[in-house]
This record gives sequence, structure tokens and C-alpha cells, in this order.
Amino acid sequence: MSRYFTLAEAERMIPAVERSLRDAISQKSEYESANRELTDAVEKIRMAGGSRVNPGPLLTQRARRDSNAKALKENIDRMEGMGVQIKDLDIGLIDFLTLYHDREVCLCWKLGEKGIHFWHGIDEGFRGRKAIDEEFLANHEGDSAN
Repeated sequence: MSRYFTLAEAERMIPAVERSLRDAISQKSEYESANRELTDAVEKIRMAGGSRVNPGPLLTQRARRDSNAKALKENIDRMEGMGVQIKDLDIGLIDFLTLYHDREVCLCWKLGEKGIHFWHGIDEGFRGRKAIDEEFLANHEGDSAN
């Protein structure tokens, strides 16, 4: 079941979401780096005909990759548990669902923005963002209104 936010509710969550989002972006970057290094090392071994290697560095890389994957998943699960929809982790784009004239729409926020200033329809995405105006504010609602 979806959770619906008012603008004020969503904005109160921004500091916690921003911390989690920054952590998730870092974890994703670390995961990708460790995975790339592990893949490169395995390919070098394969190219060398599977010669004897010290497994220590490979195990360390795999542990680094796996721990970052686990932390990333936990972080994403935590944000989704708060009702946040992660749209693009690479740029830090998230949505909070709200109801506007009794239809589901998204309050749209991107990492680095000073608050939530845009909304868009479910099928419109980031390119369909519209400025939040007085009419929107007067006609949107969260769960508490239901």
C-alpha cells in the first residue's frame, strides 16, 4: 500500500533522506569499484591460464564488494520503508507520492535542491516537473487527510 505525503511531511523527511541517499550513492560507487577490480583480477588470472594466485587479495575485494552491496540494499530498503521512491540513484532523484485532485502524483526532489519545489504526474517523470503553486498546495493531500 502506498503512503501519501503532504508537502510539509515530505520536506520534514528531506534531511534523513538526504543522509541515506548520500550514503547509498557512496555505497554504490564503492560496490562498482570493488566489482570492477575483482572482475579485472579474475580476467587476468584467466588470461594467465589459471596460474596459481594468492587468494587473499581476491577474497578481500569480494568481501568489500559484498559488504557494500549489503549496505546499499539496506539503505535502499530503509528509504523505501519510509515511503520514498528512488527514481535515479546516480543523480539522487526521489519522489514522494501525494494526492492531487484525488489522483496520485509525485512530489519530486533531487539531491542538492533546497526543498521540494516541483511535482509531476505518475507517467510524466522528471521532464514533466511543474512548479508547486498555491493551487497545488490547496488541493494536495497526504494520508492524514484520509
